[in-house]
Amino acid sequence: MFIDEATIYVKAGKGGDGCVSFRREKYIPMGGPDGGDGGKGGDVYFEVDEHAHGLAIFNREKNFFAQNGENGMGKKMHGKNSTDLILQVPRGTMLYEKDELIADLTEEGDKILIAKGGNGGWGNQHFATSIKQAPKWAKEGMKGDSKKLRLVWKTVADVGLIGLPNAGKSTLLSVLTSAHPKIADYPFTTLEPNLGTYVDAQSRIIIADLPGLIEGASLGKGLGDKFLRHIERTKIIVHVIDANSESPATDYITIRNELKVFSAELTAKTEIVVLNKIDAVSPEKLKEDMKMLKKQKTSPIEISAATHQNLDQLINTIKSNLQTEQIEKYI
Repeated sequence: MFIDEATIYVKAGKGGDGCVSFRREKYIPMGGPDGGDGGKGGDVYFEVDEHAHGLAIFNREKNFFAQNGENGMGKKMHGKNSTDLILQVPRGTMLYEKDELIADLTEEGDKILIAKGGNGGWGNQHFATSIKQAPKWAKEGMKGDSKKLRLVWKTVADVGLIGLPNAGKSTLLSVLTSAHPKIADYPFTTLEPNLGTYVDAQSRIIIADLPGLIEGASLGKGLGDKFLRHIERTKIIVHVIDANSESPATDYITIRNELKVFSAELTAKTEIVVLNKIDAVSPEKLKEDMKMLKKQKTSPIEISAATHQNLDQLINTIKSNLQTEQIEKYI
């Protein structure tokens, strides 16, 4: 099951308690205080893992605890500090506490401290004075921070492939990148976003293949509302339409309407429209479908992912639009 949202509880470790101890050695029966300090409790971190995909682990396990610090010991021995707890999440994970965004982990290598472990308590050696030379008390370790968090994962990609089920998005991803998504000749083969990277001498483009959308997706039909939010971070959209469809223009309108209902920002994104599987239709049908699509004020690129026809044109168009997006970002 695809999981891109989870609610969890994290707790950092408590600091170890300070020790009450007195030096007791041969010929020194009444030595002074020598209680050691407690060790520090473990911190809780979140860290981006490029190999993590989705939040399924946080759906199975809801509570995460860092270890406590070790208590101090006699002979002024310091308790061992605890190791930190590092929770690995996919790039694009957002952390919320009480509906407030406290972290957005969008870059490879991002790591953030979420809950700080408690400091260890002082041993009784620290409390000796000229008046009280044999203190019989020590300080307890401090409690670690705790938080209830909501995790939301939104795919981070340059390009998002969208369209109705079975439009050929997964095949297109597989031929443009080294990704190996599940491909079959029936709808809803893709049940979660798949990422791939197109690489050449000048470019490195992350492409996301998003599960097929259907009418009503913006309202949650077919889990569409969950999938639509994965488009929000993409820089541009590649809208893939099946040339075998009875009405590619109607398919185009259906998806555009779902984007509009979900978020006006999605319809404002740069869109490249692709008419796929042109190898499987007659020239007459292709000509008529292109005519109807152009009435929607769009000029599709005609391709066949299966035969690689016109893929160079598509990738060059993607590069050009990404470059434009980058320039406009800094204007």
